[in-house]
Amino acid sequence: MSKYIIGIDNGSQSTKVTIFDLEGNEVCYGSKTLKSLYTAEGGVALHPNDDLWDSVLGGLKDCLSKFTGNKNSILAIGLCTIRCCRVLLKKDGSLAYPVLSWMDKRLSAPYVHDNDEVKYVTTTSGYLASRMTGEFKDTCSNLEVYWPIDRKTLDWSTDDQVIKDNGLKRDQLFSIIKPGESYGSLKTELCREFGLKEGIQVVSSGNDKAVEVLGSGINDDKSIMISLGTFISSMLLREDYFEDAKSFFPTLACVPFKYVYESKGIRRGMWTVSWYKDLLGEEVIKKSKELGVSEEDYLNQIGETIPPGSDGLITLLDWLNNSDYEFRKGVMLGFDHRHTSAHIYRSILEAISYNIKNNIYEMLDEIGAEIDNITVIGGGSKSNLMMKIIADMFGLPVKRNKATSSACLGAAICAAKYLGIYKSFDEAMEKMVRVSEVFEPDKNLYKFYDEINTKVIKNIRKHTDEILKITHSVF
Repeated sequence: MSKYIIGIDNGSQSTKVTIFDLEGNEVCYGSKTLKSLYTAEGGVALHPNDDLWDSVLGGLKDCLSKFTGNKNSILAIGLCTIRCCRVLLKKDGSLAYPVLSWMDKRLSAPYVHDNDEVKYVTTTSGYLASRMTGEFKDTCSNLEVYWPIDRKTLDWSTDDQVIKDNGLKRDQLFSIIKPGESYGSLKTELCREFGLKEGIQVVSSGNDKAVEVLGSGINDDKSIMISLGTFISSMLLREDYFEDAKSFFPTLACVPFKYVYESKGIRRGMWTVSWYKDLLGEEVIKKSKELGVSEEDYLNQIGETIPPGSDGLITLLDWLNNSDYEFRKGVMLGFDHRHTSAHIYRSILEAISYNIKNNIYEMLDEIGAEIDNITVIGGGSKSNLMMKIIADMFGLPVKRNKATSSACLGAAICAAKYLGIYKSFDEAMEKMVRVSEVFEPDKNLYKFYDEINTKVIKNIRKHTDEILKITHSVF
């Protein structure tokens, strides 16, 4: 009888759930969209009600409803959750306050205890695992930025002052486990609800970006992953922590005692594509229906008709900036009579590629490293046009993997490692990560894009910043 593993990816916009066989082949897929964040003055950003947990339940139900095999042959559940959130719980493990999104301004400072109902302070992984198992455990790989973790032991700091400096008390903290270890058995009532066998284990992974690295198959120092999602960034895998990094963020990898170096990112990255699609409105809906394709495929078709460089149309993707550059706004310049909606679309894709390339090479220059291949994941990787632009702009081969969600696959890899199906994370990656297509670069286009990048893109904000500072003061 075939055996299977469930991988859960709880993200910013939805929870995705995939059932894999032991070779990493996707058997079925389900999802549940999250509600819009509740936002308010002062940088408040909350997940409404118990939306994260509801999305996990909904994603599991959706996926399992499509599974035609024997549910007793599902061996374990790997859990990956959104990072950099804060969850405040009562003594019984229920929410004392809505989950603080990573976008909430309060996450930029240590926890402040101002609610006597709060007994535990944890992350999304600790919270969702506790809802699944009843155990109060969290994964070390989701505990950075105002968490008192000791990177040498992957456990809580033994120094009480370090705990205090993070605004916490030791008895407010869950116990810590490593990726590839068990949170515990899925609750009996959930086993019955989903039709899963009693005693099935829920297995830890890490923060969502680290799990994506694992699920992408990145396991050497010449490979990099680009994640094309709402937040676009790129990741390298390394053996050592990098102190005082200036151009990137070093964080714990999903493989214990290793690290992921994450480049500066693009906020509202692929969201900008969705924004533009919605802006075009009926035009996209009508044309895509006429052609019998999705709205995204229609945009990519018209984008492919536009020459590289978008006939001189340049876009700066400053649709949402951090507080250091709050005056910046999105910019499109260079319009003339040739330009159409298709030019704008291709220009947005090229802007994403310029931006992430420059962020990557800023990181590589700081650590003195080189790359020779790229794996692209996330919704944007479905676009052949996007993949080709990235390959041409970097001058490197770009891989697209088969898995719908790299984080789901990474979570499943952790579960396979826990079960002993594979002896190591590397062996599990080798057996379970599958490449579907490789996009080779056009060297002439690489030179063309490099000239635009060097002469225009890297210098443009010196000019646009000054006028945007003025408009910011007015508007």
